[in-house]
Amino acid sequence: MDIFTDLKWRGAVNQLTDEVGLQEALATKQVGMYAGIDPTADSMHIGHLIPFMVLKRFQLAGHKPVVVIGGGTGAIGDPSGRNSERVLQTMDQVMHNEAALTKQMQHLFGEENFRIVNNRDWLGQLSLMDFLRDYGKLFSVNTMLAKDVVASRLEVGISFTEFTYQILQSVDFLELYRREDVQLQIGGADQWGNITAGIDLIHRIEGNEAKAFGLTIPLMLKSDGTKFGKTAGGAVWLDAKKTTPYEFYQFWYNQDDADVVKYLKYFTFLSKTEIDVLEQTVLDDPGKRLAQKRLAQEITKFVHSQVAVEEAERISAALFSGDVQELTATEIEQGFANMPSFNVLNEKVNVVDFIVNAGIDKSKRQAREDIENGAIRINGKKITDLTTEINPNDMYDGKFVIVRRGKKKYFLGRVK
Repeated sequence: MDIFTDLKWRGAVNQLTDEVGLQEALATKQVGMYAGIDPTADSMHIGHLIPFMVLKRFQLAGHKPVVVIGGGTGAIGDPSGRNSERVLQTMDQVMHNEAALTKQMQHLFGEENFRIVNNRDWLGQLSLMDFLRDYGKLFSVNTMLAKDVVASRLEVGISFTEFTYQILQSVDFLELYRREDVQLQIGGADQWGNITAGIDLIHRIEGNEAKAFGLTIPLMLKSDGTKFGKTAGGAVWLDAKKTTPYEFYQFWYNQDDADVVKYLKYFTFLSKTEIDVLEQTVLDDPGKRLAQKRLAQEITKFVHSQVAVEEAERISAALFSGDVQELTATEIEQGFANMPSFNVLNEKVNVVDFIVNAGIDKSKRQAREDIENGAIRINGKKITDLTTEINPNDMYDGKFVIVRRGKKKYFLGRVK
């Protein structure tokens, strides 16, 4: 199917400014399009990823994606989706975040038929006088107040700084239209007002015949109506240091049957035929979780790598079976990141003392009983001899000692 039909089938289209005009452009030429992200953090989380998945699909269909890193707008603060003012970041922090986000985008989009730009390059050149004369004069305050992004803040208040964000984003669209031949802006549902303001600006300056379009993506909700992308531990980040590839994989693997097909459509590049087959497995044999496994594999490969997928599955298998002996120190760090941990001195110690010192058992009597009953495994090996000495340097590059009590309770010892 063509790219537009595919997007609709995947449920990735919320609002469009000119559906017929956009379809005609997509069918007749390589269309330039953009989505932007402000450097409010040094990593995207999976909520940020949503519009960029659509941008990637356009890239794969032969169109030209442009990613805007908001070095200029990020220094101001987007009021969209917020009920309070953002805390302004230092320029050093903004620039650090820019570099990190640029690296992530390069990984996701590669180098072919793709551009990354920073809106500080043009917004940073604007004087106050130029801003007011060239752009401010073209925006009606009445119209700006009616936009959802502003109207939702009127009761609690909005600063002039954030009020002007809509104009700055509009200038972005105009500059990209001129510099990169960008005709389409893509954003989340909360960006509709900003996107249409940009199209209006292009028409005012370039003329009504100028071809500029806007596309927003539906708000992503889980089947129970709660917001997608949040866990008990907070956001799911693309940065492996913030959310390990194993945790990332597990997030997708643990999705509910009611949501998995929607996420397969949205977060993978599998065909309709492939997804239809996986949807049937959810109905016929949900216990095997084949759809969830494929979802986790595809999105982890896209965001991290195939090696990360293999590591995540190796960690998962080892934790399920209890056979952790073959895991590397790096895999231990990933798989046990959120498990109870304790510090271990770099010296040999009797297993009973080791268990009590770690806080796994409260008394030596309980520790001896657990050991003799075969309930304790150290680094994957069952320990039943009370005279056993634990050497922290035995495995995992001398960095970790893994304790399992019972069938599923794991503890991570960090060697100091």
